Parts: sequence; structure tokens; C-alpha cells
Amino acid sequence: MKKVLILSGSPRKGGNSDLLCDQFLRGAKEAGHDAEKIFLRDKKIGYCNACYYCKDHNGECAVKDDMAEILDKMQAADVIVMASPVYFYSIDAQMKALIDRTVARWLDIPNKTFYYIMSSAEDSATVMDCTLECFRGLAACLKGSKEGGVIYGKGVYGKGEVSGKPAMQEAYEIGRNI
Repeated sequence: MKKVLILSGSPRKGGNSDLLCDQFLRGAKEAGHDAEKIFLRDKKIGYCNACYYCKDHNGECAVKDDMAEILDKMQAADVIVMASPVYFYSIDAQMKALIDRTVARWLDIPNKTFYYIMSSAEDSATVMDCTLECFRGLAACLKGSKEGGVIYGKGVYGKGEVSGKPAMQEAYEIGRNI
């Protein structure tokens, strides 16, 4: 049994990338894994202010919000799933704030398997290249990290349009087979 943490950066509950997270979660739970989804918009995550208080305080951040709890969960997880809609060929603000705030304990998040979920209005995976590189940038900084897979929710704009698309089944199957 693996401990799976899904970080849904969608600003819309039930948005396309969030629905793909739900499918991944369902698959992981049905396979017997301990899986949890965090909807980032429901959490208070401030911006990193580069004060480096964390450096001299054992990874404790000067910003007091929900990020300490999320970092604890990231440390405890075997698998981390990161999801974002594509905003101007990149990740959204919720996910970027989370990635930047990992600076407090990035050395304490080793040996994770990462999965990435992206959704885009365009029907081409190439519009997601920069988004994927943003996700991979974090993993590249974490010792021993590896990539497990990528799920592309393409050609979806309106809330829920991903329903019935092949990406939904793919997210479920990858979740079941982690």
C-alpha cells in the first residue's frame, strides 16, 4: 500500500483538472492505497517572501498558513500527484505558490514518485509543454524523485467538459496501477 497525495491546483471545484484528480483518487483507493486529495483553493497558501527564515528554523516558515500541513503530507507521501489547468502555457497561481513554498523543506521531500495532470482548452499536448516543465522543475530539485506518468486533458475548456473523454479513464487506470 502506498500513501498518495493529490494536489489539485484547479481554481474550479469540479473543473477539468480537478475531475481528473478525482478519477486518479478513485483508482488509487480502489487499488487499496491510502489516498487523499487536497483542493488547493480551499487552503490558505501565501507566497514565499524569500526571507529564508526556514533555513535557520528547521524548515519552519515565517508565513503561518496551511502550507506546513501540506509539507508534512508531502513528506509522508510515497506518490505525489500535481494537477493544474494550463494558464498561458503554464501552471496556475495556486500551484505556483505551493511549489515556491516547498523551499522551506525541499531537502526533506526525497524519493517521491510524481504524476502530473494537466487540462487545456487546446487539443494539442504541445501547449502543455511549459506546464509540464514547471512540474518537472520541482521534481528535479528533489533528491531521488521519479516520474510515474502524465495525464493530458486536452480540448476541454468549460467546467466538466473532460467528462467522457479518454483522459478520465486514463486517470482512473493510472491511479489503480501506481
